[in-house]
Amino acid sequence: MKALSKLCVAVALACGAAAAHAQYSDNVIRIGVLNDQSGTYADLAGPGSTVAARMAVEDFGAAKKGMKVEIVVADHQNKPEVGSSIARQWFDVDKVDVIVDVPTSSVMLAVNQIAKEKNKVLLDSTGGSSDLTGKACTPNSIHWTYDTWALANGTGSAVVKTGGNTWFFLTADYAFGHALEKDTEAVVLKNGGKVVGKVRHPFPSADFSSFLLQAQSSKAKIIGLANAGADTISAIKQGSEFGIVKGGQQFAGLLVFITDVHALGLDKAQGLLLTESFYWDLNPQTRSFSQRFAKLHKGAMPTMAQAGVYSSVLHYLKAVEALKSDADGAKVVAKMKELPTDDPVFGKGSIRQDGRKIHPMYLFEVKKPSESKGAWDYYKLRSTIPADQAFRPMSEGGCSLVKG
Repeated sequence: MKALSKLCVAVALACGAAAAHAQYSDNVIRIGVLNDQSGTYADLAGPGSTVAARMAVEDFGAAKKGMKVEIVVADHQNKPEVGSSIARQWFDVDKVDVIVDVPTSSVMLAVNQIAKEKNKVLLDSTGGSSDLTGKACTPNSIHWTYDTWALANGTGSAVVKTGGNTWFFLTADYAFGHALEKDTEAVVLKNGGKVVGKVRHPFPSADFSSFLLQAQSSKAKIIGLANAGADTISAIKQGSEFGIVKGGQQFAGLLVFITDVHALGLDKAQGLLLTESFYWDLNPQTRSFSQRFAKLHKGAMPTMAQAGVYSSVLHYLKAVEALKSDADGAKVVAKMKELPTDDPVFGKGSIRQDGRKIHPMYLFEVKKPSESKGAWDYYKLRSTIPADQAFRPMSEGGCSLVKG
């Protein structure tokens, strides 16, 4: 418990002197940001997600409405057992009402079951497995930002259609990597491509040399990176040292965040195709939000994961306000599905019966250094995937909540 208490850092937001509404459990709406604060996924989620959650509370105007909101933060270390322990502590003892963010699919799926068991809420922005709206769907969870099906269909189909028809997968050996590999392989085969090999690496990993040599010897045109964060960065950097791209093969980053491109630099990342649901420079609304975020987060532009935290927290608060209660997690999620979504990062959207948040996805290409106008000017838009095509059809997911 001492270790757990060190993990959790309570961040109380200034909520004014207005009296808390009696209908909110414990007179406080508690939001738990559960993610990787210092490891593989710290840059793409981590402290930046906490900043995004704070911004959502402030933009919602909780203080002016007399709603007392508190944010707590914990580091799950990308371990399901740690994430589960924190979730139970939060729900049972600390009276947390909703858990948000949760990168690492194995942690996400573990916390998902606990949220259902305790009738609380899980709003996942950063875990990728599409099982969350498939066989693992519950009335208490919403998958917010992206998933492995959307990534596979965005990047995978685009690469195959432009000639990348032979693939070798370099896959993180846990739930997310397996799901991303499976979904992308299905897209490659559907579009007439061929998978010539695959290898799974430990998560996280620092040395990719043996795996990259296997990929190189496969002669596949495309090396699909079914991993994320620091693992993706390391694989691409080490691949550059092996001369993989110079030798005629190409990396396909199946989950790439803008912080990964920033860490790689445009010289190494240029030409990389990737699918995201958000880019800071997409339109005036995203630019305005991102510039505010950057001032609060060391000048860094937000990732789609951090944008998703903002969007999900904002919509959660709207639903709680409409219900005038946060006590019954399933009822809050039902209200969130009933209300249309609308925010400066994703624009207008909706939430389906299976818990899938719907909005467009975008296929981007990383700019050449000569094309960039300055810091964080990294992407050029290749195509927009409409909201009704961006995610797996609800009828194909196997979610028990889907009627007829």
